[in-house]
Amino acid sequence: MAEKDAEVGFKKETVSKLLSSFFKEDKTRLSGDATLLMTELLKIFVQEAAVRSLKQAESEDCDRVDVEHFEKILPQLQLLDF
Repeated sequence: MAEKDAEVGFKKETVSKLLSSFFKEDKTRLSGDATLLMTELLKIFVQEAAVRSLKQAESEDCDRVDVEHFEKILPQLQLLDF
């Protein structure tokens, strides 16, 4: 199993393709710096969601984080739009 301190992140190519899929014009390009910045933002966002989910599980005296814990913190991340 990987070490706890091992760096986990998103592949630049994956982030680039994801962002490019939302461009309305085929001529729009994404710079390498923009891709790196978005990759770092996604990493931080996911880490924050994981930490908040863990804290939610701990507040409910659970020793395991479930989807329900994640769903409860979604409003804090402003992801719910329904």
